[in-house]
Amino acid sequence: MTRTISRIAKEIGVNIETIRFYERRGLIEQPDKPETGYRHYPDETVNRIRFIKRAQELGFTLDEIANLLSLNDRPCSQVQELTEHKLSAVKEKMADLRRLEKALKALLTQCQSNDDDSRCPIIDSLLL
Repeated sequence: MTRTISRIAKEIGVNIETIRFYERRGLIEQPDKPETGYRHYPDETVNRIRFIKRAQELGFTLDEIANLLSLNDRPCSQVQELTEHKLSAVKEKMADLRRLEKALKALLTQCQSNDDDSRCPIIDSLLL
């Protein structure tokens, strides 16, 4: 079954320009345009767009997704290595966010117990 770009966009829940952007980035192939009518995209392209969107939801960048797509015919160990690297980066970000949360909570506690309206512990800490 083949579909037009507008039908795919509606079906997957993306903008038509998103699909065109994927074409320009080389993530999907743009089908030849017939002399009359609209381009029709094969199921393979629709599945590839779904793959791209799912990978983005997991936090992969378009460059990383392009790399994943290029690994499609390669050993699973290479895909596993890329995924392990991404997981490590996510864990680092989570640790950074936990540290930020702890620092913000400490600042809020200082602010809530501050009796001096002329000074703000949060502002003071940012000025250091």
